[in-house]
Amino acid sequence: QVQLVESGGGLVQAGGSLRLSCAASGIIFSMYDMGWYRQAPGKQRELVAAITSGSSTNYTDSVKGRFTISRDNAKNTVYLQMNNLKPEDTAVYYCNAVNWARSYWGQGTQVTVSS
Repeated sequence: QVQLVESGGGLVQAGGSLRLSCAASGIIFSMYDMGWYRQAPGKQRELVAAITSGSSTNYTDSVKGRFTISRDNAKNTVYLQMNNLKPEDTAVYYCNAVNWARSYWGQGTQVTVSS
């Protein structure tokens, strides 16, 4: 059974930092590209950051220079370090694991940034 379990969300003031974690089980983690998505109320889910199995990264423009995605294949975990948070970063953040055949999602973790 595949599980992606996010943690690390919470309430933070603007300018603050949070570190999200996503622990994967039931997959060969090193063979999956991993991504962090977010969905704000009334908006579509959007890709925030992604890291390939080869550790190449990409970010949506609004988080470049503030967020960093990384992975630890030994721990089957992907991270999202979020610095200088803004109220517009408020959303539910979801972890995604994808390869050529499968896509899996976590249950999400709430991030709320107060102004």
